[in-house]
Amino acid sequence: MGRTRLPAEERRASLLACACGVFSGGSYRGSTTAEIAREAGVTEPVLYRHFESKRDLYLACIDETWRRIRGLWDEVVAAEPDPAAWVSAMGQAYLAATEQKMAIGNLWLQALSEASDDEVIRDHMRTHLREVHDYVSDVIRRSQAAGGVLPDRDADAEAWIFVSLGLLLVTSDRLGGFLEAATPAVFASRRRWLTGRS
Repeated sequence: MGRTRLPAEERRASLLACACGVFSGGSYRGSTTAEIAREAGVTEPVLYRHFESKRDLYLACIDETWRRIRGLWDEVVAAEPDPAAWVSAMGQAYLAATEQKMAIGNLWLQALSEASDDEVIRDHMRTHLREVHDYVSDVIRRSQAAGGVLPDRDADAEAWIFVSLGLLLVTSDRLGGFLEAATPAVFASRRRWLTGRS
């Protein structure tokens, strides 16, 4: 039986999903395009038809995992009738989405370690983290306008704290979950600060 030939867009999405798994399960430096191609069941030339380099594929994985997390957050905010619970719901959804959390978290940590040696990755991560921040600050501002987050809270500063907490939780996971027991208390404290509610 021959392989089914996928349309280019589907093939690219399939390669990207496979690469995200390989990179997040390993490392940027330790993963090879040969390994990714083998895992995806294609040849390296097929991989390079869709992505110019390993770095381009890696950066596409960062963007794809963010697209998935952003979609998840859009859904939980839309489903939550209480604007005071939007930020908390985003945090809880991130923790519950184990596969996506690990993927984006691992990719972020790898990218941060690569950023000192690779200007392209460094620039991409600056733009990427700014985009994540802007999304979160927009949710906080919308919550403030709807009476959820207290009006005197600085949405930009709070968004950076939210992003930083995500990075801290990923670091905790990498180090064996040292923060796991404290996570509910951290979330409760942030919720009280943002909304004035317990």
